[in-house]
Amino acid sequence: MQEKSFAFAVKMIKLYKFLTSRKQELVISKQIWKSGTLIGANMGEAV
Repeated sequence: MQEKSFAFAVKMIKLYKFLTSRKQELVISKQIWKSGTLIGANMGEAV
């Protein structure tokens, strides 16, 4: 489960970088960054 949550966080970071590089949807991209990486943090606390 930790591997999947880490992989998801990596995908969300890549999506964030893609969106910000094109100057698109900065508010949404910041939320993607926060929520995508929060999953991994919560998994770390739960284990």
